[in-house]
Amino acid sequence: MLYFAYGSNMHWEQMRKRCPSSRFVAVAVLPDRTLAFSRRSTKRNCGVADAVSAPGEKVWGVVYEISDTELSNLDRAEGFLCGREQNAYRRCQTQVFADGKAERPLTVWTYFATPEPNPPLPNQEYMRLLLEGAKHWGLPQRYIQKLKQVKVSE
Repeated sequence: MLYFAYGSNMHWEQMRKRCPSSRFVAVAVLPDRTLAFSRRSTKRNCGVADAVSAPGEKVWGVVYEISDTELSNLDRAEGFLCGREQNAYRRCQTQVFADGKAERPLTVWTYFATPEPNPPLPNQEYMRLLLEGAKHWGLPQRYIQKLKQVKVSE
């Protein structure tokens, strides 16, 4: 299956730990969304990534191919349990564009957060994972600069 990561799962080492079968497919863009930190992670004790609706905006990330048998690893990491009424994230099928090109659409699975009121800022360690992942895969420099400008907690 194809999975689009735009948060800490862009970090190659973290992704390989969660899903050892991971194989890089492409850098891609999710249209009409913007990066937000709309919920608190109890594991990380900070705000964590979400891609919220924003017409005309873009969220860049990474498409991986993973084994269907490892989907439960991702679900667990993202706080998603199929059939549970309230999940931290919901797994959705969506379309992204490889290399940001409309002529290269990919149908992928990704996770969108269930927003919480007054989530905290991401911390430096969490943003380090996002930035290292973005640099490793060669996301556009403008997007990397945008990530560097995200306010973090002390």
